[in-house]
Amino acid sequence: MSEQLTLPAEARDRAGKGASRALRREGRVPAVVYGEKKEPLSIHVEEKLLSKMLSTGHFMNSVIMIDFQGKPHRTLPKAVDFHPVSSRPIHVDFLRIGEHAQVHVNVPVRFDNEEASPGLKRGGVLNVVQHELELICDAASIPNEIHIPLDGLEIGDSIHISTVKLPQGVVPANAEEDFTVATIVAPSAMKAEEEVAAPADAVPTVEEGEAEAEAEGQSEE
Repeated sequence: MSEQLTLPAEARDRAGKGASRALRREGRVPAVVYGEKKEPLSIHVEEKLLSKMLSTGHFMNSVIMIDFQGKPHRTLPKAVDFHPVSSRPIHVDFLRIGEHAQVHVNVPVRFDNEEASPGLKRGGVLNVVQHELELICDAASIPNEIHIPLDGLEIGDSIHISTVKLPQGVVPANAEEDFTVATIVAPSAMKAEEEVAAPADAVPTVEEGEAEAEAEGQSEE
């Protein structure tokens, strides 16, 4: 289950690009908290602490408790904007949520037991179609990762969402489509060998065609 993080915040007294640039020079990141039919909160948070949370890899599917003026606000990160050159965070959107609200989250996929896949042992390649799964779950039970075992998979096999074991209470956001998560495909070298080994169509070469024509001419004489 995803951990709960606490992020202290202070009020933004001024709006606008100039005020935001001034905050960033001071090591702060502008942010907004919205949702639950309440007034949005314009805040700023410490860049170093935010960057540390971002580096965990689970920030976007973690509950973030925004500590603002002594009152905690339960939120879920919805968007992080980064500077196009420095990649530093420059703005964050947080969505207010209830303790047991049903939330949409993108959870990364991890594949286990590659050594137990005969197809991979033969040189097959794991082709990942979905690196993250969009899921619906209780805000108090957001999974960090979804683990998918590769045991017994051969070249040509596919993993569909219907065969993925999800934690209790977690369902795909797109429940109507049995989409592909990953496949085991043959490597290029193996495909080339199979093409060479496959019987070619009986199409005569130029030399064979000339020889057949000459033979037919002699038989007519």
